[in-house]
Amino acid sequence: MYGQSDQDALMMKNNEFCTGLMYQQSGWDHYWEGSVKRDNQNIGTLKTQMVSYMGMYGITNKLNAFVTLPYVKISSNVGEWKEQQGVQDISAWLKYWIVDKKGKKGRFGLFGLAGISTPVTNYSIDMLPYSIGLGSTNLSGRIMADYQRGRWFATGSATYMLRSNVELDRNSYYTTQMQYTNEIRMPHATQWMLRAGYRYKGWIAEAIADNWTTQGGHDITRNNMPFVSNRMEATRLGANFKWEDGMVKGLSLLTGGSFTLTGRNIGQASTVYGGIVYLFHVSSKSSSSGSSKIK
Repeated sequence: MYGQSDQDALMMKNNEFCTGLMYQQSGWDHYWEGSVKRDNQNIGTLKTQMVSYMGMYGITNKLNAFVTLPYVKISSNVGEWKEQQGVQDISAWLKYWIVDKKGKKGRFGLFGLAGISTPVTNYSIDMLPYSIGLGSTNLSGRIMADYQRGRWFATGSATYMLRSNVELDRNSYYTTQMQYTNEIRMPHATQWMLRAGYRYKGWIAEAIADNWTTQGGHDITRNNMPFVSNRMEATRLGANFKWEDGMVKGLSLLTGGSFTLTGRNIGQASTVYGGIVYLFHVSSKSSSSGSSKIK
């Protein structure tokens, strides 16, 4: 979603550090109960607000590290449920530039990524859709390919996520049958993403399509609350923009949005976001400025 992140083909050079804040807001008033699209007058419109800290560091020119930590607030305009808010899950990624091949007409890059995320607070996972997270510790592996010709580019990635079991604050629950335990087996998940657009120096304008699908789980039962181990699918389409402030070297502004086209057991959300990041060198020995990238 963001420039110079775990989701794009941009790399920082050795000893460069990029840090900043992002604000994101999404909302929905319709959702999919299994494959049936419906509304819920006990919820009305559900709104999620998130402020995320981001830190990105160039260990070498070909190895970067990323960390994010979001604060999430969820509320609705109808019903008796109290809004939920708090610090959610910390995420850390390593991105390695495996292949960098220049040709007569363009440049090809291949990247490998490994990531982990885990909750940092003891938030409730048993209050969906008001829960601020799903509570599992996740291990992710991603492969990403990027091709740029002139100022135009296309990037594709595929991710597999292993998710740990989670525990409820009660000793039984119902999915498709009664379970007399507080432990829930979470289905693993996959994600693919396609990004394409214009990229030149500090400017990026791109369209983004992605799909997130759990590898198992069950549907929300009729007129019931969502459950943490539900089968979940979402296909989204969006756009992302980044530009550098010419008056302040190293300062960049980010904005964008997305819309959920199809889904299963999730809300049909519209999302907008914006942020500000600043890139600087943490060592005077660094001899270059700017960021390494496919160009």
